[in-house]
Amino acid sequence: MEQYIRAIAGTFILISLLLGHFVNPYWYLFTAFVGLNLLQSAFSGWCLMEKILARLGVQR
Repeated sequence: MEQYIRAIAGTFILISLLLGHFVNPYWYLFTAFVGLNLLQSAFSGWCLMEKILARLGVQR
């Protein structure tokens, strides 16, 4: 599960950086959103992506 979360977060960050550079700078806000979610999950232990993946049947 942790590998999936890291891969998804990294993909979201890279895609949003590309979109921010080539399409619209507001996409950088999505990069910040992903980073803030990673930071809050480090302190709280709660991760939305973990809940979503669990509902999709990904094993822990």
